[in-house]
Amino acid sequence: MAQNMPAQPIKLYGSAISGHVHRVRLFLTLLGLPFEIVELNLRQREHRTPEFLARNPFGQVPVIEDGDVTLADSNAILVYLNERYAADPARWMPRDPVGAARVQRWFSVAAGPLAFGPAAARVMVLFGLDTDPTETVKRSHALLAVMEVCLTDQAFLAGPSASLADIANYAYVAHAPEGSVSLDAYPQLRAWLARVEALPGFVPMVRSPVGLAVAS
Repeated sequence: MAQNMPAQPIKLYGSAISGHVHRVRLFLTLLGLPFEIVELNLRQREHRTPEFLARNPFGQVPVIEDGDVTLADSNAILVYLNERYAADPARWMPRDPVGAARVQRWFSVAAGPLAFGPAAARVMVLFGLDTDPTETVKRSHALLAVMEVCLTDQAFLAGPSASLADIANYAYVAHAPEGSVSLDAYPQLRAWLARVEALPGFVPMVRSPVGLAVAS
């Protein structure tokens, strides 16, 4: 839970079916922070209006507004929320050099192999893109195979307890089957998903008729 509360609910701009947005929503609920979701219709390019571009010139979601702080990029937002509000910031982001580096490594995975693997495969299916998914699905399974090995000897991605690494990578792995990327061959990975889902305050990523987010 949070060590303090914002003066007013944090505004979360995004799309309900975006895994990047879900990272932030999940962590907000795990910390017990008050927030309100501002749902953007990305098919109507609401993320490209002058008003939204003033919040994030890259035109990507999620973005949060916390009082006078406006912040973009899902992983950056996770770090901000942890450092500002977590009762025990070391619980989610280790203070020792090795532990912190392990979490950062999985941030890089979330922004790289995960985004260009399972997340991209999901976009192709959800939007019916006329693109050959073969290489994207292959990249996805290469990543999942590595994660499977990493989870053989430890309960969570960066160590024995849940961290921001797990929050950053959960949604697009859990929803990989929506991109025709099966999880059947990865029992350790499925067990990890169940452990994340068992965290107090966990909320699933919901489906929405609004277009999938352009995310960061």
